[in-house]
Formats: sequence, structure tokens, C-alpha cells
Amino acid sequence: MTELLYHADSYLKEFQATVRDVTKSGIVLDRTAFYPGGGGQPNDIGVIRIGDVEYVVPKVSRVDGAIVHQLEGGLPNIGDTVTGALDWDRRHKLMRTHTSLHILCGVIWRDYSAQVTGGNMEPLAARMDFEFENLTAEFAEEVEATVNKEIDADYLISARVLPRDEAMAIPDLIRTKINLLPEGIPEVRVLEIHGLDLQADGGTHVTSTKEVGRIRIVGHESKGRINKRLRIQIEDA
Repeated sequence: MTELLYHADSYLKEFQATVRDVTKSGIVLDRTAFYPGGGGQPNDIGVIRIGDVEYVVPKVSRVDGAIVHQLEGGLPNIGDTVTGALDWDRRHKLMRTHTSLHILCGVIWRDYSAQVTGGNMEPLAARMDFEFENLTAEFAEEVEATVNKEIDADYLISARVLPRDEAMAIPDLIRTKINLLPEGIPEVRVLEIHGLDLQADGGTHVTSTKEVGRIRIVGHESKGRINKRLRIQIEDA
């Protein structure tokens, strides 16, 4: 089992690890700060170094339960000690973006009791779908103002791991229309925006709402009778 360093410290930019396995797709490490993607958040990219040799990491993904780091330019050997380095600018933008979606979701749930029906993100841009019958430009403006007010409140953000039964006893922990939490997992990672939101989540985030910057709603559209989409961009404060 690979130790997930990004869960303990989302701000870790470099790390050392040992190659545990070499596959046709890439390498498996004993520990990693590379996020393999999931929950709408793309995987991290970066480089892996062995001495003076540097391999580009264009893709990290879960394959049959293992986190596989694809490499360009060859493969190291099992047992090699490597240094991994994230594309930090991209990762931090994704952290701000992912957190912004949680703030948006928290506001929509608190104020309008609407569930999430889908979402996706890229660095500093994202979309989220909600179970609404109607969505107007005036509503989008109202939501944007409320979301940025919550950002300015500078809420602390933290994560913890709970036994599954304890986590599932938390009201409204799952905000998606379909419960995407895998069956049988004994523990659930929970992300809390203190004073606003509490959700199950496995991604990477900033540690305060103010670090997000500003959220601008740049589009809204209907994706069905009770499925409406908000598109957002993240800007510096």
C-alpha cells in the first residue's frame, strides 16, 4: 500500500520514495505526494529524479488498486530511491479550485438545499451541476456575492479520517445525488470548512477560504429539467 503523503500535507512539493514495483504502465512507489485524480480533480504532474536522471511524470492514476506513476524516458528499477517533485503551480491552482467548489456547494446546500449532480475542474476553472428546476442570471449573481462573502470570512479548512460508521452518521455528509463513496471502505476522509461545510472528500485543498482568492460565475446553463450548471473561474484577490 502506497502512503498517501498528499493527505497528510497538501503543501508538500517534493518527497523521497522507494520504487516498489515496475509495471508496463509505470512505477509504484512506497509513498507519494502525487494525487492520482478522482472526485473531479485531475491528477498531478511533475518529475521524478534518480541522481542526475530526470523523468517527466505526465500521468498518475489508480490501476488495480495501485497508484501508478507513468514516466517518459525509461523506467527505474525496483528498490531505487527517487525524488518526486510536483508541478506546484498547477497543483496549488487545483487546490484553490477544488476548495472553491466546496465553498460553492456549501452555500448552495445551506441556502437552497440543492444536491450536486456532477462536476469537474481544471486549474482555476470548474463547473458544478445542481438539482435545480430554474436558474437565472440574477440567481447566479446572488450566489457569487454570497460565495465571495464566505471566502472573505477566512474560514479554517481541515481534514480528518473517521471510521465509516461514524462518518456516515453525520447528517448530509454526502451532497451528491448519487453516493460515490465506495462500498466496503472502513474509513472515510472528511473535509471541513469550519463554519460552512462538512463533506466526504479525498482531494487536496488549501487551508483557509481566503487563500482561494475570488470566485466569478462566468456561465449558467440548463442540462435537463432539474439539472442546472454553474461555471466558475478562480481569480486572485
